[in-house]
Parts: sequence; C-alpha cells; structure tokens
Amino acid sequence: MNATLPPPAPVQQLHHYAYRARDAEETRHFYEDILGLPLYHIIQSDYVPSTGEYCPYTHFFFRLQDGSFIAFFDLGDDVAAEPSPNTPKWVNHISFRVNTVQELENTKARLQAHGIEVLGVTDHHIFKSIYFFDPNGIRLELTAQLADEFQMLQESKTAHARLAEWNARKEQWRKERASGQTSAPLKPQSNDRPEFVPSSS
Repeated sequence: MNATLPPPAPVQQLHHYAYRARDAEETRHFYEDILGLPLYHIIQSDYVPSTGEYCPYTHFFFRLQDGSFIAFFDLGDDVAAEPSPNTPKWVNHISFRVNTVQELENTKARLQAHGIEVLGVTDHHIFKSIYFFDPNGIRLELTAQLADEFQMLQESKTAHARLAEWNARKEQWRKERASGQTSAPLKPQSNDRPEFVPSSS
C-alpha cells in the first residue's frame, strides 16, 4: 500500500439511499403519512449534476431519527423501477431500526390497517423484523434489536474468519463448477437457522 495515501475518512452514518419512485405523492403518502418519516428536502432540476445529462427530475428526501434519509427520484413519467431479473425479491431490501418489539408490532398493525401486506414478526435471534413492500416495489424491513452491544462485539470477532472460510469454499466450488463436477449453488458451511431445515422423517 502507498504510505503517502491519506487514511480513509471515518464514515459517520448513512446520509441517504435513493430509489426511483413511480409517483412522488404516492411515495410521500406511504413514507410520511403511514411510516411517519417527515418529508424534509426537495431538489428539482432538468439536468443531472453528476453526469450533465438531460433528465428532468424531482428528488425528495424523508428524514430518519438519526438524521439520515431515504430519498427518491420522480422522473415525471409514471414509470416504476423494474425488479432485478436474476435476484429473488427478498434479497434487495433496506432495513430501518425501531426501538422495541412493541413498536414493531404497532407498525405492523398500522401498515395492515392501510391494506399493506406484512410478513413477520420474524425472529432472527439478534433482532426481530417485519417485512413489506413500498408503492415502488422496494422491500422494506423494520427491525427491533435484541442483542446488546457486548453480544454484537462478540459476533464481530468471528465475522472475518467465517467469511474467509466461505471464500475458500467458493474458490473450490468455482473449480468444481468449471470442471463440470457440480451445477448446484454453493451452500454455507454452517446453518445459523436450523429451525428452518425440513426434518428427514
């Protein structure tokens, strides 16, 4: 590594995550009126500052309690973003934290009262979650943390070793796939959720 390079800047928090919205008002109603995230900022332009291309847009931001945002672009054409064709719908999502499991239950009831389908409460052991989709087809998760700082610190001490083991097994799997020895996807070396494994009986 080049010793003259400056160190990485400390990343303080998420500033915003941006998605395409089919309709700004439909999206505002969902995030502000139902989820309670206040509309906080709007940027409108005909040209994209980062690329210079002509593409009229309204860019609008909803604020979370920690000062970060989830943001959207309404491109003025009533077109929704298309889902990724090679990725299951449950993979790409954004998760917001709430303080308690009771708040999770309250939000579930609120969403269902507005006709929104909710999955969960799902127990992930270190946190509990509910899952649902926004009007733009974005999968959202609300999470109530169960594990404390000490438990999460203990988890962090094995994360690199576990990922390194996965990477080594994946390299071997690539060789086997290239030689025609396997066509199945690689499975993890351990199962952290044994309660979901079907019994053989």
